[in-house]
Amino acid sequence: MLKVGLISDTHSWLDPEVFKYFADCDEIWHMGDIGSVQIIEQLQEFKPLKAVFGNIDDANIRHFLPEDLIFEAEGLKVLITHIGSLPPKYSGRIQKLLKIHSPDLFLCGHSHILRVIKDREKFNLAYINPGAAGKHGFHHVRTIMRMTLENRKITHLEAIELGKR
Repeated sequence: MLKVGLISDTHSWLDPEVFKYFADCDEIWHMGDIGSVQIIEQLQEFKPLKAVFGNIDDANIRHFLPEDLIFEAEGLKVLITHIGSLPPKYSGRIQKLLKIHSPDLFLCGHSHILRVIKDREKFNLAYINPGAAGKHGFHHVRTIMRMTLENRKITHLEAIELGKR
């Protein structure tokens, strides 16, 4: 069993409440637009971190974070990127990644809109975007998510509102 905290689009600001909500998590997965190395360091000091860079992230962050992460967790193949498009109308780059890697779980950020979609039509995967946790952007409410992975299943998927932007 793996408990995971999902976060995206912090844009150089990390709400202290994140540490409370992710206290029982085994790992944190960040879907990009982190904004500063300090955010990465804070999260890494707290829990093991898997993260990708986003379009606002500078050369310092891009130097040690990948654009895409592909790995297995609890029997599920996971693909994380920042700009993921929206099912079933994925961009050409994302369609190529999905065809090559056939993930069960596809996570992204960028849109600042929390969404969970089961893509049965095209790739038979779960699409998750945890929304935006930072103060920068057009979103009205800052959000993060938590989930549990166990025996090839996603359970206890939870959206958490952190307050107004």
